[in-house]
Amino acid sequence: MDLSKLFNLQFMMFAEMAAGYILCKIHILKPSDRSVLSKSVINLFLPASIIGAFNIELTSEILGDFAEILIVSTAIQVFCVILAAVLFNRTDDNKKRILQYATVCSNAGFLGNAVAEGVYGQIGMMYGQIYLIPLRIVMFSAGVSYFEGGQDFKTVIKKIITHPCIIAVVIGLARIGFRIPFPTMVTDTLTSLGRCATPLVMVFLGMIIAENGFSTMMTKLNIEFSVLRLVLIPAAVLAGCLLAHIDPMITGLSVLLAAMPAGSTTAVFAEQYHADVRFAADCVVLSTLLSIAVLPVWAWILSGL
Repeated sequence: MDLSKLFNLQFMMFAEMAAGYILCKIHILKPSDRSVLSKSVINLFLPASIIGAFNIELTSEILGDFAEILIVSTAIQVFCVILAAVLFNRTDDNKKRILQYATVCSNAGFLGNAVAEGVYGQIGMMYGQIYLIPLRIVMFSAGVSYFEGGQDFKTVIKKIITHPCIIAVVIGLARIGFRIPFPTMVTDTLTSLGRCATPLVMVFLGMIIAENGFSTMMTKLNIEFSVLRLVLIPAAVLAGCLLAHIDPMITGLSVLLAAMPAGSTTAVFAEQYHADVRFAADCVVLSTLLSIAVLPVWAWILSGL
């Protein structure tokens, strides 16, 4: 079990966040620049990353092997959507939609790749990409709907289906389903643009911390959410997989990817939809910090399966 890639990625994320913090503190970046970063991520870099991530060759020989992980991942996303619907009804509406999004949208798309490959090798990486398909669909459908709330149904649906990330998911699914070949220059461009998404989001988080500080991070609500995201959800996934007699490797992979911290896009969407950006950043940063200690514990527990 080699978790060095996971630790390297965690270090890189915090280094990128520190860069944003420093640039803001020395006034090279200003708070007003956050809007430019968030719009760039949502409308260009993230859609490119999504389309590029659907570069999976599904042959008839391996479709059967992927079916089980796809079913498990879909069940996990349905479970998270249900949790988001019932757990935060007593929370302030401005914080509620952030907690709902962060519950259904983990950081499995970035950290998950390192976990999958570091613990299970290349087969883990391949299975991990299948696991992420339902997550990406829910992330930009139900996830976006949390921020679009308060408007009439037709307006919400129109905004969701025309959202750049939803369009990217549709293109990605079509790419897989119809085996649409992309020219190498297009694939390389998507890959290059997609790689910019996570560093820009982490710089964005660093800017928020520079402006607001760390004083609001260690609150009861933030800690409770981190426990939910890092401990309770993966524990429920483990229990469900064991009861259903799911293959041990698929069980382990699903639990680890379910134990990811809040998705870093939580703060970006909060900025775009004028939600509580400070609270969103606190949720992401605290859960990511705690994941440094929690993820290796989960990996150790699962090594006995």
